Amino acid sequence: MNFEPPIDWKDYEDIAIKLYEKFGNEMSEGKIYRVRFTQLRDWVLEIEGFLGKREDCNEGHLEMIQSNWVYEWRDNQD
Repeated sequence: MNFEPPIDWKDYEDIAIKLYEKFGNEMSEGKIYRVRFTQLRDWVLEIEGFLGKREDCNEGHLEMIQSNWVYEWRDNQD
């Protein structure tokens, strides 16, 4: 059995990994930075094991998620 701990808004790196797993290289660095925060919030809320509440989301969390997603994307480039 593969157990993953629950994810919340401040688990930026875990969220970034999940987003990279979902979108892979389909989302380049430029595309990631152009994602609307409302869309990013919705994608985060759809992550399996994500326990954060919509009302606890803020711009600071989304900015950190976005930058960590870019770092994750960069780490996976050749």
